[in-house]
Amino acid sequence: MTALRIVFLLVLFSAYAFAEEWELLSPREEIGIEGEILNDGTLKLKSTGEEGENSYWQREFQVKGGTWVEFSGLRKATNVEYPRRSCAVRIEWAGEKGQAVLSPHPVNPAYFGTSEGYARPEFPRDQEKLGDGWVKVSDRYLVPDDAVTATVQLHFRWAPGGSVEWRDVSFQESDPLPARKVKLAAVHNNLPGNGRTVLENCQLFIPQIEEAAKQGADLIVLPELLTCKGVTHDYAEVAEPVPGATTEFFGALAKKHDCYIVAGLPERVGHLVYNVAVLIGPSGQVVGKYRKVTLPREEVQRGIAPGSEYPVFDTRFGKVGMMICYDVFFPEVARNLAMNGAEVIALPIWGGNPRLAAARCAENGVYLVTSTYTDHTKDWMKTAVWDREGDRMVTANEWGTVVVQEVDLNERTYWYGLGDFQSRIKREAPVRVAE
Repeated sequence: MTALRIVFLLVLFSAYAFAEEWELLSPREEIGIEGEILNDGTLKLKSTGEEGENSYWQREFQVKGGTWVEFSGLRKATNVEYPRRSCAVRIEWAGEKGQAVLSPHPVNPAYFGTSEGYARPEFPRDQEKLGDGWVKVSDRYLVPDDAVTATVQLHFRWAPGGSVEWRDVSFQESDPLPARKVKLAAVHNNLPGNGRTVLENCQLFIPQIEEAAKQGADLIVLPELLTCKGVTHDYAEVAEPVPGATTEFFGALAKKHDCYIVAGLPERVGHLVYNVAVLIGPSGQVVGKYRKVTLPREEVQRGIAPGSEYPVFDTRFGKVGMMICYDVFFPEVARNLAMNGAEVIALPIWGGNPRLAAARCAENGVYLVTSTYTDHTKDWMKTAVWDREGDRMVTANEWGTVVVQEVDLNERTYWYGLGDFQSRIKREAPVRVAE
């Protein structure tokens, strides 16, 4: 027997041994679907075409409390309309007698008076898309102290006529999830008075940008329509291309201080004028822009055109989305940004309801950075950095100042009874159906 033949048989035997440890299950027999283990160990589930079918492959792994583990696998969905919901991975922790165990992650004691809670199922996130329809799914977890087993389930549900394949599935010890810290900053400047030029308005932000940079800010958020307030009520009068003079001005500051800046201004494209937020990078160049989707009556009357897209931009610290003022009154904008991957949302805002800002954080599991013209002594919008639960981590209380807050984007937020809600959103949120 040749060496090549021996290697092939060893690989094939390993695949079979791996596959034999997986068990095909269903919540109820009547909604079970077909499962198949291919020669290379690939785990396949295929719908028979009936509504509501729901099955999963399951395997139990031994774990050691206090260590880190990583789930990793490749998924390929065929004829599946919503893979994020239909093809989820679920991981459950259990103690020596199969009992529930305490989570190693504290929860907010404001709700139930305790920072302890039981470990809830984890839902590994989709990572990069690979060739030929394959998607990598992976995440790292700290094993609860009293856990001795982790049950991994590879689900397929609610996709009549579709199928899913899983390969290269592993669950093994790993290094801890590294910190991914970023300093988020918001400028609090009400641009008082009138009769200024656009350039003079921009120059008024230099001291706050310099102060934020001195404190090590990675992202600095400025307010909405900053080229208009105190200059003109006619947004079209000062609307400009993007890139343009204003983005070049703030681009020079972003490059000088090696940071990202978000600035709000009116953009002109031919005869159209948009209310935009622009993300400018440390290179001094425009990274991207967001055109305000939900326009209040005042902007409609001024002839402003609405945007229709929800872009999210990669930065050196993570994924950033933007929305503007009235957008915060509607859950769809923040939800679309979050579903597109936003971890931090920048919100230049003239004024608005702070309870809605808090809701956008909590319902999407995102950090929010708001820069407003609202008087800080009033119970209305705040210049602040908000955490994933909608609590303000730092709030501006004086005009002409800046607030800076460091957060760790890799430190997950766990809720009592819910676990890591952010990871559950894509697996359990309803399908967004276009009108």
